[in-house]
Amino acid sequence: MESIPYDKRTGKIWFNGETVEWANANIHILNHGLHYASCVFEGERVYDGEIFRLEEHTERLFYSAKRMGIKVPYTQKEINDACKNIINIQNVKNGYVRPVIWRGSEMMAISAQKNKIHTAIATWEWGSYFDPKLKLKGIKLNISSWRRPNPNSIPWDTKAAGLYMICTLSKHEAEAKGFTDSLMLDHEGNIAEATGANVFFKDKSGEIHTPIPDSFLDGITRREVIKIAKSKGLKVMERKIKPEEMKDFEGCFLTGTAAEVTPVSQIDKYNFKVCGTISDLSDAYQNLVRKKTAA
Repeated sequence: MESIPYDKRTGKIWFNGETVEWANANIHILNHGLHYASCVFEGERVYDGEIFRLEEHTERLFYSAKRMGIKVPYTQKEINDACKNIINIQNVKNGYVRPVIWRGSEMMAISAQKNKIHTAIATWEWGSYFDPKLKLKGIKLNISSWRRPNPNSIPWDTKAAGLYMICTLSKHEAEAKGFTDSLMLDHEGNIAEATGANVFFKDKSGEIHTPIPDSFLDGITRREVIKIAKSKGLKVMERKIKPEEMKDFEGCFLTGTAAEVTPVSQIDKYNFKVCGTISDLSDAYQNLVRKKTAA
């Protein structure tokens, strides 16, 4: 299924309050979301037929919209209900949900005061974000030549379309060099995140270190993994981390709705072990999302 282009798939999409045929969920080429990035979205995982942390994702979607000056024409409950409804219609058991909100075509200039706000929700079956074989031995990252922008220059705490262009550029750059993903630094040169996931490190004493999310998203998965780590008695330090500190870390992993918990074996010239602590956190996260009791 994943090899089929997204515009060639079948089924239903929730579109402005109605379920429409997949092929009929169309918008005009002259819309503000496409030309000026007036668009916010979410990425949600379905496990065993249920959306993990749906309410938190919807809250973030509405926060992103508000920060972008977009008034959502639905309540959070209506969006939650629509998400649940569309996964049932599509019979998605283990997959992905993409709610998206954008400004329409009434005005085509910088100003968009009269533009209608559109909302859609699509869902599909989806497996691992990274190759499962690579995840077992850890993925490899380069260090991007692009940096997360200064927080004063963008609405950095939103999941907005325009913020991801440098992520695409970074990932393409990494893939061209044989890496799976790319580590991005912040505007001050500190470690920030990967292109679509937060990053954690484990030192030789067993403590976990992760960057302070002050120029990038504080991921929902990130917060869940911190809770899991603390429940296991691990010390988690949220702090500024310089790239050169990576030489002192033993382990590294990424977290995200798509990435889940993904071990990292290399970032640039720094190598890491896929240690038991990281495997244990990954297993515990899978137990959480699938509502299993840990052994």
